[in-house]
Amino acid sequence: MAFHSPPTDLETTQPLLHTAHNPTQARPEPEPNSSTHHKPIKGAVVISVSCMVILTLMGIIFNDGKTISLSTETTRAPSQEAADMAAAEVVVVSRGIKEGVSEKVFRLEGVSFPWTNEMLRWQRSGFHFQPEKNWMNDPNGPLYYNGYYHLFYQYNPDSAVWGNITWGHAISTDMIHWKYLPLSMVPDQWYDINGVWTGSATILPDGNIMMVYTGDTDKFVQVQNLAYPANLSDPLLLEWVKYSGNPVLTPPEGIGAKDFRDPTTAWVGPDGMWRIVIGSKKGKTGITLVYKTKDFKSYELEGNLHGVPDTGMWECVDFYPVSTTGHNGLDTSAYGPGMKHLLKASLDDTREDVYALGTYDVETQTWTPDNPEMDVGIGLRLDYGKFYASKTFFDQKKQRRILWGWVGESDTEADDLLKGWSSLQSIPRVVTYDAKTGTNVLQWPVKELDSLRTDSTKYGNLVLQPGSTINLNITSGAQLDVSAEFVVDQEALKSTVGDDVINNCSSAAVRQALGPFGLLVLADESLSEFTPVYFYIAKASDGSVKNWFCTDQSRSSKASTVDKKIYGGPVPVLEGEKYRMRLLVDHSIVEAFGQGGRTCVTSRIYPTKAINREAKVFLFNNATDSSVTASVKIWKLDSAHLGPYRF
Repeated sequence: MAFHSPPTDLETTQPLLHTAHNPTQARPEPEPNSSTHHKPIKGAVVISVSCMVILTLMGIIFNDGKTISLSTETTRAPSQEAADMAAAEVVVVSRGIKEGVSEKVFRLEGVSFPWTNEMLRWQRSGFHFQPEKNWMNDPNGPLYYNGYYHLFYQYNPDSAVWGNITWGHAISTDMIHWKYLPLSMVPDQWYDINGVWTGSATILPDGNIMMVYTGDTDKFVQVQNLAYPANLSDPLLLEWVKYSGNPVLTPPEGIGAKDFRDPTTAWVGPDGMWRIVIGSKKGKTGITLVYKTKDFKSYELEGNLHGVPDTGMWECVDFYPVSTTGHNGLDTSAYGPGMKHLLKASLDDTREDVYALGTYDVETQTWTPDNPEMDVGIGLRLDYGKFYASKTFFDQKKQRRILWGWVGESDTEADDLLKGWSSLQSIPRVVTYDAKTGTNVLQWPVKELDSLRTDSTKYGNLVLQPGSTINLNITSGAQLDVSAEFVVDQEALKSTVGDDVINNCSSAAVRQALGPFGLLVLADESLSEFTPVYFYIAKASDGSVKNWFCTDQSRSSKASTVDKKIYGGPVPVLEGEKYRMRLLVDHSIVEAFGQGGRTCVTSRIYPTKAINREAKVFLFNNATDSSVTASVKIWKLDSAHLGPYRF
């Protein structure tokens, strides 16, 4: 059956923008030599549940000539108790500030949506890591040891909201399938009674493991503590011993009691001393304090590795080398030619993970950014969406640098209590230097994720006229791995007169000459809900071009008390490159990777209609002047196996 979308302006506040074209595009057939190859299903049932909705193509959407409006119908809540909770006014309660950490509640006020059990079950991810139940936030102390990848994480064993922070623990052989282990550390000492907070692991040359973590004391003072495995012969690392001399570090003079947290993995210098960095601030300047130690028990403050004015408190700092000459990762202690050092901070004030590349001086224990105008906090972000408190480790098994990031919820606490869990970890990403730009790192999902791919469908050379959409006829879009390439009409690109109007991800509904164009995921057939992931080309009056990579959540859900921000940022697209994106769609999370991972955008989506088999995928081109040719390959993904370790 033919499907078409005539050119429409999706901005409700502007009149329809007519173009010279009125394209009617048939639903494409997959390429005959590439459609559906079947891979045997091993273990768990393939979760073919539905997806999330299409983005901010706001306003009037026409389908076969009929106007589709946003429905106002409601659905029954799963029970009377749930209905009472859902109907109640949402009151936003602050969590974490009193204890001295970043705000853990970023929610909208209003009346919670009356979710059904089906909707809430659908929101749980199929292949991202999350505990069986309750609250999770920062990834902690990731490492590879004796055949297992270990992930520790901030966890509340009692509830789906932040509090009583302990360390959860899970192991994996591939970072995709996980086994839950007993809690590794709990708040049971005066120096961590108010929370076992973020920490990092360092594996010493003799095989010992030093875990330095922040504790919140009985007086709400942030201190650093040491723990180590009770039995190094245990590959599960089940038992951890807290050093009897804790705390090993307290806030130095001039640093606030609540401004001293999150130690990094240590590195050893040419002088044989180990060093760690701890995040802090002085006034409004974010800083990184460098300490040196021989034994991880006694420390000496050396100074400030780096600081940037007006960036506020730096937490969850990360510091590591990246090779400029190869694709392998580097051990944290690597130093010398052929590398740069990446300094990353999580900004408490803005909830952004920011980074810059630069040069580390072992003599002065300082770091200098390559470009001061792109310094930490005023330049690049690791991810322009819902992604925070990230942490890396060096995977010595496969010689790669692996990045984890906390992906929180953006619904209401009442919703989280209904479903019984809150937060995900991102898919682990491999971090490498982008030699083509010389300014970015690339982030890419670990290769092990490919093992979940099952059926695939491929579409080649689909021409999208200005203002058109194409339904790709995916039967269930809840768990997908999507790769797409776009070629812009070069004549239109050359002839377009720049007007210095920079969209910078303001909305997918804002139609301009050269975009936006991309994919609509988690969209229902009628486009009452959808989430656009797209490129936008901004051409200046001097002929220069700037590109943006964005995710628009504004039409992702009918629920009013979920976050509907528009996320995104600039993405370098070099001469001769096609516009490329990869999307990982996993129920209520979408991770988007632009241009091979130069720009990443993570979002949380809570559709009410575009779930199960109602979740579809569309191509779209909302430009006014330029056609776009697209090629797409879509894999359905199996679910990962997550469950308790059987002793």
